[in-house]
Amino acid sequence: MDPSPDFDRLAIGTRFASRGRTVTEADVAAFASLTGDMHPQHTDAVWAARSPFGARIAHGMLVLSYAMGLLSLDPERVIALRRVRQAVFKRPVMVGDTIRADAKVDSLEPVTAATGVVGIRVDVVNQRGRVVVRAVIDVVWRRGEGVPAAGQAPAAVQDAVELAGLPL
Repeated sequence: MDPSPDFDRLAIGTRFASRGRTVTEADVAAFASLTGDMHPQHTDAVWAARSPFGARIAHGMLVLSYAMGLLSLDPERVIALRRVRQAVFKRPVMVGDTIRADAKVDSLEPVTAATGVVGIRVDVVNQRGRVVVRAVIDVVWRRGEGVPAAGQAPAAVQDAVELAGLPL
């Protein structure tokens, strides 16, 4: 997908995919440290070996976070992440697995003259082509052909930053 189409040029069903990223032991350890999620399924190799997964696995939220970062959403168009919905963690991601995000535009909701909300269905897929996480994210997307120069956001876009005005 063109990384920077105007909201009004997007179409439901438009697909795009990310590059791959291998989840490392350092990733899992850093995420555990940053979040405080020290569940032994992620941090204790001996404990995890006796678990139903047979080994340590990556945190589901780490996998979902990486998928969001792998999507090439143009920062000049995508103003903010609005919501994550329907997240389902379907299969474990083992240390050493490579994931990628396959996505498609699921919904389009005009909000103001300057913005709309785009629903994007994301399938996080491992190196075997199996879906490991499925979610829908809603992002606030800039409308209009003119992308402001750095440091110059028009008033309509500044209003869009006040996301409280969007339906909850």
